[in-house]
Amino acid sequence: MSTINITETSFESERVELWRLDSLERAGYDAESAAVLAASPEVDLHRAVSLLESGCSVELALQILL
Repeated sequence: MSTINITETSFESERVELWRLDSLERAGYDAESAAVLAASPEVDLHRAVSLLESGCSVELALQILL
């Protein structure tokens, strides 16, 4: 893989993580919790948002998701 491809891939990964971070904060996660979840690609974003929409606390959602 060339340096250009690695840089493009890194940039795209960073953009996805920032989008996830923004989505999680808008859903109600505090900045620190949102950052941890956004940086964890194994965490399903839609499930994370759905848990809060269903009335789950941030603390419980983190226990479920992580």
